[in-house]
Amino acid sequence: MTASAHGGGPRVALLVARFNSLVTGQLERGTRKRLRDAGVGAELITALYVPGAWDLPQAAMRIAASCRYDVIIAIGCVIRGETAHFDYVAGHASDGLGRVALMADIPIVFGVLTTDDAEQAVARADPGGANKGAEFADAALEMLALYESHGGDQES
Repeated sequence: MTASAHGGGPRVALLVARFNSLVTGQLERGTRKRLRDAGVGAELITALYVPGAWDLPQAAMRIAASCRYDVIIAIGCVIRGETAHFDYVAGHASDGLGRVALMADIPIVFGVLTTDDAEQAVARADPGGANKGAEFADAALEMLALYESHGGDQES
């Protein structure tokens, strides 16, 4: 586990969309469990909530700019429906979080499920099985280690 630039362990923001909360809640719990298992103290993990996946990029930008966290894990779930709405929301979340990740000085982890149906989403958030939240936590810890080993204040 990597240390925070401010001492102690890494400060983690779990940015969670409330839409499809059955799934995002399970993903949040899976993420939190894996972080705790890796030694991140509960007091270093903060959950922040937004209405839906569409709102994740703008919130991630604001949270990254606050300099309060060492990593942001953006958690959402977009399930394909009968209209093009899925394409707009999933595309915006993906593109927006990608832009924030390129501009922010901290890692931004893309933890947004994009599934064809609710069954697929529930399977990917199964607390007893393939909960993708654990993978989001692993990605965050790996990116933190990479950032720490390649800090911006090191000489080339």
